[in-house]
Amino acid sequence: MAGGGFVVSDAPSADYGGRVTFSVVVTCLMAASGGLIFGYDIGISGGVTAMESFLAAFFPGVLRRMAAARRDQYCIYDSHSLTAFTSSLYLAGLAASLVAGRVTRAVGRQAVMLAGGALFFGGAAVNAAAVNVAMLIVGRMLLGFGIGFTNQAAPVYLAETAPPRWRGAFTAGFQLFLSVGNLAANLVNYGTSRIPTWGWRLSLGLAAAPAAVIFAGALLIPDTPSSLVLRGKHEEARAALRRVRGPKADVDAELENVSLAVESARAHEDGAFRRILLREHRHHLVMAVAVPLFQQLTGVSVIAFFSPVFFQTAGFGSSGALMGAVILGAVNLASTLVSAAAIDRYGRRPLLLTGGFVMVICQVGVAWIMGSQIGGNGGSAMARPYSMAVLALTCVFSAAFGWSWGPLSWVIPGEIFPVEIRSAGQGISVAVNLGATFLLTQTFLATLCALKYATFVYYAAWVAIMTAFVAAFLPETKGVPLEAMGAVWERHWYWGRFVQPPPAKVAEEPAA
Repeated sequence: MAGGGFVVSDAPSADYGGRVTFSVVVTCLMAASGGLIFGYDIGISGGVTAMESFLAAFFPGVLRRMAAARRDQYCIYDSHSLTAFTSSLYLAGLAASLVAGRVTRAVGRQAVMLAGGALFFGGAAVNAAAVNVAMLIVGRMLLGFGIGFTNQAAPVYLAETAPPRWRGAFTAGFQLFLSVGNLAANLVNYGTSRIPTWGWRLSLGLAAAPAAVIFAGALLIPDTPSSLVLRGKHEEARAALRRVRGPKADVDAELENVSLAVESARAHEDGAFRRILLREHRHHLVMAVAVPLFQQLTGVSVIAFFSPVFFQTAGFGSSGALMGAVILGAVNLASTLVSAAAIDRYGRRPLLLTGGFVMVICQVGVAWIMGSQIGGNGGSAMARPYSMAVLALTCVFSAAFGWSWGPLSWVIPGEIFPVEIRSAGQGISVAVNLGATFLLTQTFLATLCALKYATFVYYAAWVAIMTAFVAAFLPETKGVPLEAMGAVWERHWYWGRFVQPPPAKVAEEPAA
């Protein structure tokens, strides 16, 4: 495969004799903590928008609609300024992720994670001190720049550092920490909602805590071997490999393969973003776009962002809605742990296929209950047993997402790209993820108001489409070293036509 790194035709699953050492566990945990800031923000955004003190300070129109004697349950929170507060972060993150691809190649994964933590810390401070909507949005944009940098660097760092046999579990650590951050944010919201007037400031300001964790963690870890070799630091790369693989590993063999991949990348250094558009990288480009886009089209992000709002629509009170969000976060965390344990045993495809099937069933169930109980005009109240059924179905949906598209949408892009387009490919993947999140969060409340309960049928249809896509087009990458990933695509029934196989070696004739 031209430009695809070092390819071994039989796609070996060798791990160079490396073991799961204490050092690699600590290093990957530090890198995976980058997911904390994204998860915390997802949880905190939806929670504060359900707090009356926050709405009174910045979005009084929403409160007036809530106080109306007759209201459409689906349309209470339909506010352009409220969705701008939530979605502005993702527009900033999109821009940052595209810039981060070029920056990462120049300064390494570790430096980009440091920058991401610092920017997120600054955004938390601005939001906590906000006195108007403009300050809120400026703070959100700083948070977005931090998330864009961190989401670009951390999954690639994990994929490049983890042992091949356990790469899925280690890379899934990003989603695990994202779930931890989300659960922590929901617990914070539940507690601060009882503080009148300024509880929302504490919720937003505490985002500085996960920012400090990722910043401190990035200070304590070395850069990845691939990134160090790419910048000509071969001895530092050898030391980093020896540190994470242990004394019994064949560090020289792995470093040689990493160096071969990097040299192949340098031979085609005419612009990573231009190269990924070439026919030989068609499969990489499709996955860089499809995987993160499909993750968002599950509807999970808008449910996570607006879960307190959603549960209020489903008949819960303000406090009950926040507790529902806590339960949802706990379920997602537990299922992510299950995924981390299963991903390298059963593979990527089985988890995605089973998760997709369960999510379709749950979304159709939620649509049926809300349609029959709240009705098309949103004027009816939902009985308590049906509200609990909506919560239960949403929790099962969250569990299915947590073992499938949640972690795997970070694992797959982080491991499939050859080194010469790895930063660009991950940058595109993160940009698509954040861009889709921006569009969905910007339009979800209006969509809920317009489509009513059919909103969830819409997302169920997308999950069915993406499950069929996985069945047909996504190859299994379990246990394959990054340097041998090209062979997986060569053997695929469809993508094999785009892959250029490595030139055959010409046998030397024996001397006469």
